[in-house]
Amino acid sequence: MNTWPIAELLPHAGDMILIDELLHCAEEEVQTRLVVRPGGLFSQADGSLPAWIGLELMAQSVAAYAGYQARLAGQPVELGFLLGTRNFQCNVERFPAGSELYIRGVRSLQDDNGMGVFECHLNGPGIHAEARLNVFRPPQVASYLQEHQESAHD
Repeated sequence: MNTWPIAELLPHAGDMILIDELLHCAEEEVQTRLVVRPGGLFSQADGSLPAWIGLELMAQSVAAYAGYQARLAGQPVELGFLLGTRNFQCNVERFPAGSELYIRGVRSLQDDNGMGVFECHLNGPGIHAEARLNVFRPPQVASYLQEHQESAHD
C-alpha cells in the first residue's frame, strides 16, 4: 500500500484534520487511527472528545479513502460532502484523552454520479460507535460548486 501523509489525502487543513493516519485502504474498505489528545479544536476541558465527533472521524476516514483512491489514479484530492447519516449509535458520551481509536468504513454503494454509502465503525478501549454515512463527491467538484453558487444568486 502506498503511504501518503494524512494531510495529503484530506481536503482539510490544520486543526480540522482529526485523524492521525491511514492504516489500510482497499477497493471497498478504509481503516484509520487516531489518539485522542487534549488541546484539540473539539477537546473538552478534561481533554476528551464528545462522542458526536465520532461522526466527523468516520467522515474524515471516508474522505481519506476518496483521497487515497484519487492519488492512486493520479488525480487531485477534491472536496466531498457528507449528506447525512443513519442510526449513529455510540456506547459512551465521550472519548477519553489518550484513547486510541480505530475507524473502519466499508463502501456498500457507489454510483457514477458520486453518491456513496459507507458502513462505519469506531472502536477503542470500551468504546464502540457505528453509523451509515451517505456521501457525495460530484465528478467535477469545481464546476458543481460554481453552478450552485450562481443559482443561489439568481
